[in-house]
Amino acid sequence: MFFKDVWKDVKAVKERDPAARNAFEVLFLYQGIHALIMHRIAHWFYKKHMFFIARWISQVSRFFTLIEIHPGAEIGTGVLIDHGCGTVIGETAVVGDNCTLYQGVTLGGVGTAKGKRHPTLGKNVMVGAGAKILGSFEVGDNASIGANSVLLKPLESDSTAVGIPARPVKLNGQAVEKKHKLAQVNADISKLAETIDILNERLSQMEELLKKNGIDTSSLEGNRDTTEFTDWVI
Repeated sequence: MFFKDVWKDVKAVKERDPAARNAFEVLFLYQGIHALIMHRIAHWFYKKHMFFIARWISQVSRFFTLIEIHPGAEIGTGVLIDHGCGTVIGETAVVGDNCTLYQGVTLGGVGTAKGKRHPTLGKNVMVGAGAKILGSFEVGDNASIGANSVLLKPLESDSTAVGIPARPVKLNGQAVEKKHKLAQVNADISKLAETIDILNERLSQMEELLKKNGIDTSSLEGNRDTTEFTDWVI
């Protein structure tokens, strides 16, 4: 099982890195492969509750590869950590099969509470260089996170997110920016309509109060627009 997983990682590099010439070169010269091999050993000790040995192995791996993977992290097969320098994967993070992580990626947690606090990546997820995924939530299968983005919320399958904070810009290959802008406009119009309705109600109450005190309000009634703003949603 161990050697089969290592071979799948080597094949992933050959398939997805155009600079990789052959399996021998990948196995002996790619620090991403070395980090994954060391992690699989450390993870075995971690599951056996030999935490000190597991952490010692992960620290040795970090020293030689500049890739820090906590021994508690769960990593699937066929994973490519390309270049890898500065990559950090937290204790409760989960990385699905055939994911690709570029240099400087952080799968981090927020807060100091125990328990699940790192992200879960589905299968075939691509995380660009320098991207940060922070918090305990899921990133769906075949999703992509752009370089230097900061993802703080769950991401749907087959979607692409970019920015700080990262927001979806594509879903199933189709741009979603206009859809989100339209949704925001509708939300703003709805909020405006609610405010106008409240103001109209208060004006009516004021008119009733003025009438009770013998003040003529006919001039006010003629000037107030009673248009139904609640229908102005695109």
